[in-house]
Amino acid sequence: MRKRIIAAAASAVLLLLAVPASAAAPTPGAPGIGDPYYPTYGNGGYDVSHYDLRLKYQPATDLLEGTATILATATQDLSRFDLDFALDVSEVLVNGRPARFAADGVQELVVTPAAPLPKGSAVTVVVRYSGTPSEVSRYGFTAWHRTPDGAVAADEPESAWWWFPSNDHPADKATFDVSVLVPEGTQAISNGVLTSQSSQRGWTRYNWRENKPQATYLATLAVGRFDLTTGTSAGGVPVINAYSKDLGDNDGAARASVERTGEIVDWLSGIFGPYPFSSVGGYVPNVPTHYALETQTRVFYSPAQFAGGANTSVVVHELAHQWYGDSVSLERWSDIWLNEGFARYAQWLWSEHEGEGTAQELADYVYASHPADDPFWQVEPGDPGADDPFALAVYDRGALAVQQLRGAVGDEAFFRILRAWPTEHRYGNATVAQFQALAERISGKPLGPLLQTWLYTPGKPAGPAPAALRQPHSWQQIEATGEHGSRAGSHADSRAGTRVGGQLGASQ
Repeated sequence: MRKRIIAAAASAVLLLLAVPASAAAPTPGAPGIGDPYYPTYGNGGYDVSHYDLRLKYQPATDLLEGTATILATATQDLSRFDLDFALDVSEVLVNGRPARFAADGVQELVVTPAAPLPKGSAVTVVVRYSGTPSEVSRYGFTAWHRTPDGAVAADEPESAWWWFPSNDHPADKATFDVSVLVPEGTQAISNGVLTSQSSQRGWTRYNWRENKPQATYLATLAVGRFDLTTGTSAGGVPVINAYSKDLGDNDGAARASVERTGEIVDWLSGIFGPYPFSSVGGYVPNVPTHYALETQTRVFYSPAQFAGGANTSVVVHELAHQWYGDSVSLERWSDIWLNEGFARYAQWLWSEHEGEGTAQELADYVYASHPADDPFWQVEPGDPGADDPFALAVYDRGALAVQQLRGAVGDEAFFRILRAWPTEHRYGNATVAQFQALAERISGKPLGPLLQTWLYTPGKPAGPAPAALRQPHSWQQIEATGEHGSRAGSHADSRAGTRVGGQLGASQ
């Protein structure tokens, strides 16, 4: 009997040793994706490939009802996982089976499936929810903007929480289908292309599809009464623009700017390479905000952007983001220079194109405009910090860094770099370090000291002796995009003076 017990014990030990590591006890996914700037944003344990959002919205009451179907892959053996969301949830299914769920923290929805999810397995999550988004406040603000005839979801770095559950960080991009049911006579606008629409019993359903990977903050929804214009750029890109019917005095200037989208995207294609998406355009809703945002394929513009007249420069900025920020997204929010420095520099190139001041003249003007003791020079564009990742210096000092790069490598290598970056990292994520490596490979020059000086060193870099300020003709349009401050006094001040998502007069 004793020998049998010993043999049985030995067999049990051998069996345990033979169990692969992947069969270890499942563990919870992290409640954050690991970004030091926003530790609770995004989630660990899974990777999303597709969001299918089926929504119903009542403009009169701001009631939003939705069913989100999320397709994902488990990246570890999962006992539970989080979604970022702020509305009321009535039911969650995981792989067709009811799952337990609970709200936790500021925007966490904790989901416990009926059975653990093995690493590498396909996961389908269905979330049924409802709420009045404009009444939901997180960190003291809402990213859901009410209009006289509907609402808009557009903000950075967070806006998804108010209308769909997600893994809310640019590092987890996915494709989208957005289907919206609204009262007949009202329109629903989202990213990509309108695949179909149909009306029945006083309601109209709009079905939008973005078939290229998209960061969650770049997903947008606008419901209201719009005047839509459609066409195709000379280069063959479908263009869809929309304007609220009650823009008042800003209507003409808005149209005179946004209707040049096709022309501008073709021009940018000559600089950055082929346009990466299936459609392009913008929309101008009747909102009191003061910023624009590069929501993928369908740019959001505040009417205030055009209060001083037509402004093609802001259109250039947002369309440049379709390459720098949307197709190639940052890996972490400290890499924001890759978005804003290059979009700002595109405005400088447009100024050259329009004969209103060269990029060098603009660089000289910006450099001379800020004395050495200006706090502007204390911001490091390559890592500006979580308190103010959208500071003016990220844009203007960031564009100065791009101009310094151009001078160091020469125009031939410089424009090769501008095209290679969105080509080699198309639809993915990347870092400043990767950009440096690419630029050094193409130019054959070490660029570490230059980037260290202009991106990572506080203080005004050495430059030419001060000269009389000569303001380029394009400067007023560029400055009117207002790349700093807080979005119309929104939630920037709500986090003890830190900016997390908005800026006054800003063009993201």
